[in-house]
This record gives sequence, structure tokens and C-alpha cells, in this order.
Amino acid sequence: MDTFKKIFVKSSIGIPLVAIVLGLLCGALVMLAGGYNPVLAYSSLVKMVFGSPYDIGESIRAITPLIFTGLAVAFAFRTGLFNIGVEGQFMMGMTGATLVGVGLELPWYLHAPLAVITGALFGGIWAGIAGYLKAMRGVNEVISSIMLNWIALFLSNFIVAKFLVQQGQQKTPNVHDSARLSIDWLIELMGNARMHWGTLAAIICVVLFYVLLWRTKQGYELRAVGHNPDAALYAGMNVKSTLIKSMFISGIFAGLGGVFEILGVFGYQTVMAATWGYGFDGIAVALLGGNTPVGVLLGAILFGGLSYGSAGMNFGAEVPQEIVRIVIGSVIFFVASHGIVKFFLKPFLSKRAEKRKEAV
Repeated sequence: MDTFKKIFVKSSIGIPLVAIVLGLLCGALVMLAGGYNPVLAYSSLVKMVFGSPYDIGESIRAITPLIFTGLAVAFAFRTGLFNIGVEGQFMMGMTGATLVGVGLELPWYLHAPLAVITGALFGGIWAGIAGYLKAMRGVNEVISSIMLNWIALFLSNFIVAKFLVQQGQQKTPNVHDSARLSIDWLIELMGNARMHWGTLAAIICVVLFYVLLWRTKQGYELRAVGHNPDAALYAGMNVKSTLIKSMFISGIFAGLGGVFEILGVFGYQTVMAATWGYGFDGIAVALLGGNTPVGVLLGAILFGGLSYGSAGMNFGAEVPQEIVRIVIGSVIFFVASHGIVKFFLKPFLSKRAEKRKEAV
């Protein structure tokens, strides 16, 4: 309860709100310098996100994988690790789900859960490799995990091209209906937006993140090792196994993001020319959210909404994609730079403090 109180105090709400306003103002100045109408651009962005049931549904779809990848990065941060390999773990989760979804024929009550579990384990094991190298060989997890991103890309492409795609094609057959996790009635309600059970699973993962780290003995050990490995070792904790476990759990979150993109959104996997980018966006989401579960959820909503709505700025106000990315980057910069925001708020806060002293 104390954690939630800290999240929703006036300062914690006011600073991000001011940061968002500053970011939008900075983006408006960039658009004015380029000869574009910022009012039309931002109104087009809002219309793109909330203009129709389809747009709302697609905004939710864009937000969902960012929740998973943001949780993956934030969990590792909370345990003293920088998991920059979320991108690779995301792709391995996709591949695991595709292998089960395409390669097996089972009843729906076995097929879909097995595909989800397999994809999650693929992501967890892939992250666990970096954790093992860190714990047993002292290899920096930033170096190993970012190299594993590329290995994951080419390994996924090899598995798909060698075992799953048909001759002359660059994508797998569709996963069997028994493995699909789309919500048909909600898709129809939201104007054929690609709605799926992954959104509910992402919310559940937000809760699990909080419960695991702050309400269990294992979570205490994970945080203790992250804060001070030497002290944790002196207290009798198994630091090496805890490091591996932390990366494994982080990878499970990332793998689940890839699972639901296959089983809930696309229904097939392609031979990829490049990485998806969700893993690197997850780093920004985790920073936006202060590495807290609720903060990650809110950061994913902001980042996903801006990313999806940016198409409206491009079509509605003819703002080039490069400037759109500057606007998004400006918002992220100010939200992540609490010190700068507090500098702008300092005159107002000092005046309020003086009034309180006078009243006393």
C-alpha cells in the first residue's frame, strides 16, 4: 500500500504531467520551425487514437507488447541488471509460440496454453543465458544480451525458414485455430481491431510483478542482490542463482510479448529482415515508468498512444515521420528527466513554500 501511495502523491503525478506538456511544447516548436501547424498535428494525433472503436482497439494492441517489454526491462533493473536483450527474448518467444502453434494439433484447452508456456520459456531461457554468463563467468549482461539479440534474429529466421515455411514463401502457415488467442466478439465490437487475450495477460503481469518483488521472500532476495551483492552473499543468499533467476523471469515477460503478437495479432511468423524494436522501446517505457509496475503500464499507454497516433500527424497534418519521432523523443526526454522538470517547477514550489511559512 505504501508503494501505491508513493506512486500517486501530488509530486509524482505533477512532475510527469508537466514533463509531457514540456515535451509537447518542444515538439510544437520543432513543427513551427519546419512550417507545420502543431495544433492540427496534435488534434490529428488525438483523433487517430480516439477517433473510432477501431482506432481505440488498435491503440490498445500497440500498447500491449510495450507493457510486456517494459516489465521485462524494469524487472531486471529492479534486481540490479540491465537487460538490453529484451528484443531477442521477444523474438524467441514468437518462435516458440509459432513452433507449437503451427507444428502441433491439439485441443484448444491444451494447444493455446502449451504455445504460451513454450514461448515464455523460450524467452526466459534466452535471457537466462545472459544471466548464466554474468553469474558464472562475470560477463557484463549488457554486452552478452545485446549480442544475443542478433543471434536470436538469425536463429529465429533459420528455424522458420528450415522447418516451418512452405517452398518459395517467406512466412509460416497460419497457426491452428486451437492455438489462436484473439477475442472474436471484441474484434467485432471494436470494428475489426486486432484484440486478443494478451492485453488481459499484460495487466495480470503488472500485478504479478508487484506481488513477486514486494510481497514475497524471493522478491526480497532478488532486490537485495540487486542493491548489494556482497551484503546479500554475507547474509547467506545464493547470489549466482538469484542473478540467473532474475534474468530468466525478465525473459519470460519479454517472451510473452512475442507470444501474443503471434497467437493474438498476426497468426503467423515471417523471415524477418530486422528486429521488431519492441525490446528497445521497452527500455524507454521502463525509464518513463520509473521501473515500477504501475509506472510501466502508464508509460506503455503514453508511448504506445504516441506511436500509434503519430500516423495521424503524418496523414492529417502532413508532418514528416522524422519530425514525428522528434516530438515523441521530446516527450520521452522530459518525462525521463525529472531534474529538468523540477527546475522549471522550482519557482512555483518555492512560492508555495513561502506562503505556507507566512500562514504559519
